[in-house]
Amino acid sequence: MNYHQRLLVLTIVLTLTACSTVYYDGLEKMGIPKRDVMVYRVEKARDTQEETKEQFKSALEQFTAVTNFKGGDLEATYNKLNDEYEASIDKAEEVNERIADIEDVSEALFAEWKDEITQYDSAYHKRSSQKKLDATKRHYKQLIASMKNSEAKIEPILRVFNDQVLFLKHNLNARAIASLKGELGSIKSDVSSLVTSMEKSINEANAFINTMENK
Repeated sequence: MNYHQRLLVLTIVLTLTACSTVYYDGLEKMGIPKRDVMVYRVEKARDTQEETKEQFKSALEQFTAVTNFKGGDLEATYNKLNDEYEASIDKAEEVNERIADIEDVSEALFAEWKDEITQYDSAYHKRSSQKKLDATKRHYKQLIASMKNSEAKIEPILRVFNDQVLFLKHNLNARAIASLKGELGSIKSDVSSLVTSMEKSINEANAFINTMENK
C-alpha cells in the first residue's frame, strides 16, 4: 500500500470508527501505525484551529458591523450576527473534539512505545529509543498545552457573544446597538488574544508534525 493509498484509508477509517484499542490494532493490521494516526489528528486539529481563528475574526467583523448600524433591516442584521455566533460555537466544539482525539491516540502510542522499549536486548537501542520517546513526550506536552491554552480563550468570548446576541434579539432597537458598542473594545481585545494564541498553537502543531515525520 503506497502513501496515497494509506492516506485515503486513514481518512475514511478515522471518520467512521470510534477510538479504542481494538480500533488502533485494526489500523495497524492495515499498515497504519499509531504514529501516522497521531500526525493525521494533529494536522486535523491544526486545520480546525486555523478555521476557528478565521471564524472568530469573521464574527468580530459582523459584531462591529452591527455596532455601526445606521438604519435598514435590523432583524436581518441580527440574523447575520446570530449565524456567526452559531458558527463560532460549532468551531469551538470541533476544537475540543480534535484535542480529545489527539490525547486518545497519544496515550495509546506512548504506552505501546514504552512497552516495546523493554523488548530490546541491546542496551544502546534501548537508551536511544527511550531518549526519542522522552523527547517526543516533551514536544507533545508543549503542543497540547498550547492547544488547550487557545481553547480556554474561546469560552469567555462565546459567553459575551451570547449575552449580546440575546440582548439584541430581545431589543431590536438603538439601545441594544449602544449596548453592543460598549462591549466592542473588550471583544476586539479578546479575539485578538485568541488569534495570537491560535497562531502560536498552529506553529507548534507544524513543528510537531515535522518532528514526527522526520523521526
